[in-house]
Amino acid sequence: MSAAWRVVVAEAFKQHRRIFGTKLVVFSMLVWPVLTLATAYYTILPVTAAPGAAARWPLVADPQRLAAFLAAGALAYTFFFSLVQSAWHFSFERVSGTLEAIFLTPASRLALVIANGSGALVQNAWLFGAFAVAAATATGTLHVAHPGMYLVALAALLVPAIAWGAFLNSLLMFSRDSAFLYTLLDDPLWFVAGVRLPLFALPLWVKAIGLAFPLTTSLAILRGALLDARDASDLGGELALLAALSVVLLALTAVTLRIGERHAQKTGSLQLF
Repeated sequence: MSAAWRVVVAEAFKQHRRIFGTKLVVFSMLVWPVLTLATAYYTILPVTAAPGAAARWPLVADPQRLAAFLAAGALAYTFFFSLVQSAWHFSFERVSGTLEAIFLTPASRLALVIANGSGALVQNAWLFGAFAVAAATATGTLHVAHPGMYLVALAALLVPAIAWGAFLNSLLMFSRDSAFLYTLLDDPLWFVAGVRLPLFALPLWVKAIGLAFPLTTSLAILRGALLDARDASDLGGELALLAALSVVLLALTAVTLRIGERHAQKTGSLQLF
């Protein structure tokens, strides 16, 4: 346990030194999500004035609640997409040989990818998370059943996001070109997960695909817990599904790491394929 903890601390320190080169980076951590939120809000705003829009989606009749809906989506998306960025940075370690050197040590492979993802998550998302909660509190859009639901909402974001990041990092055992992650997991991710649009407005096949991504269920729990005053019993089905998805992702991560390392041992170094 102590060895795994040392891996976590080392990876977090490495992430901090690599990501936070200047104060401008900290500034961009807030500006980028806020611009994303503003873009989503003013893109949807003209649609809310369409005839019958309020009857189908009552939320559009209240600009503050609509903004809170989109802010929750932007917050959850920031959590999960920061792990896509982390996986992209992780691929540089493979190209440079850093990952190959680490794999020569007795460090736990699973602890390594979990630590890499969690370190990036905390450092990339904390500022916008604090901003979103402060803005929601100031505007009175938070509707929580009881204080314990804040912890439920936080766990629903952190745990599956870390599992998601570990899984993405494990995929790099087979390919050092992670550019495809941006193509597959940027716009498609927010679309199928209901980040900017309500799920009922999406086709059935899109909803089915969205259920495979933990972001979809995390977002449903986040909005239910913080905006709709639903408690843990009301969200029991979503919480069970999210826990199952997280376990599956971690199990796939462990298997992928094992297969990938054996493949590397048979075919060459991590830098050659």
